[in-house]
Amino acid sequence: MTCKSVIDGYTDFIFVNRFGTVQHQGTLNKALRRIIRDCNDAQLLKEKNPVLLPSFSCHSLRHTFTTRLVEAGVNLKVEQDTLGHKDFSTTMDIYTDVTRELKQREFGNLQEKMRERKSKKKKEEGDGEADEE
Repeated sequence: MTCKSVIDGYTDFIFVNRFGTVQHQGTLNKALRRIIRDCNDAQLLKEKNPVLLPSFSCHSLRHTFTTRLVEAGVNLKVEQDTLGHKDFSTTMDIYTDVTRELKQREFGNLQEKMRERKSKKKKEEGDGEADEE
């Protein structure tokens, strides 16, 4: 099945109906609820300590997508435009979640930059002493 829809210049949508057009949100949510229910029922029948899927909607996927864009370092204005937000704060305050991994990576980057700066400064100070001799 191929996607026949073009929305705001975007195409090749993942969730399409049998006609190749974008699936309605309500239909997707109903399918997700059924999938989650069936999966959890199967887990409850065969596992002593089952790990159950939480309830979520297709809108949850939008939040996840946005968080992954942030983690991938995508320009925040590109994210805002992709999500169709008029106000930048909507994108940042509502749709982006800071994950533990993102925090660790960002602080790791900061720490590395500080080490580089310190090393560069030491090298410059060392070169200055050599010039004086």
